[in-house]
Amino acid sequence: MTHSCPTGITPRLVVVMGVAGSGKTLVAEGLCSRLGWPFQEGDDLHPPQNIAKMSAGEPLTDEDRLPWLEKCREWLVARARDGKGGVLACSALKGLYRDILRQGGMDITFLFLRVPRDELERRLKGRKKHFMPVTLLDSQLETLEVPSAHEHMLVLDAVDHPTEVIVKAVDLLCMDQEKQI
Repeated sequence: MTHSCPTGITPRLVVVMGVAGSGKTLVAEGLCSRLGWPFQEGDDLHPPQNIAKMSAGEPLTDEDRLPWLEKCREWLVARARDGKGGVLACSALKGLYRDILRQGGMDITFLFLRVPRDELERRLKGRKKHFMPVTLLDSQLETLEVPSAHEHMLVLDAVDHPTEVIVKAVDLLCMDQEKQI
């Protein structure tokens, strides 16, 4: 059942996060389509050397991720300035990475997509034209730090059909907005 926001959802910054195969891009694009906010695919901000490394089945280090996280943060800063909200699809696996995205007091809502490992593997095996091989799934799961209580985090089990997950994501954002009022 869809929860209604009588005044709509106020534009804000949302990072749709999770490991590879969790549905970040589908959910982020769906949110943008329904809410009319700008969208950025975090994978598109990776430097070429990161994509080459992952394509070769080599996990990224924190050092590898820093330039990418900076580009993600710059995109979020620009969206904060224009006040129209924005949705970034970004793994944001560690608390440190989320801290980098929030630098300067940025108010970000993290939407954490939780999916069982077997479903993640099934999804990754079915992907076409993506640089992330299924062999890196375990390294992503090992890197993932479950969000802590101090982070503005919404958790969504993302195992249903993408349309259903998007509806639930909108509902979560709406309920979160009502709690903040």
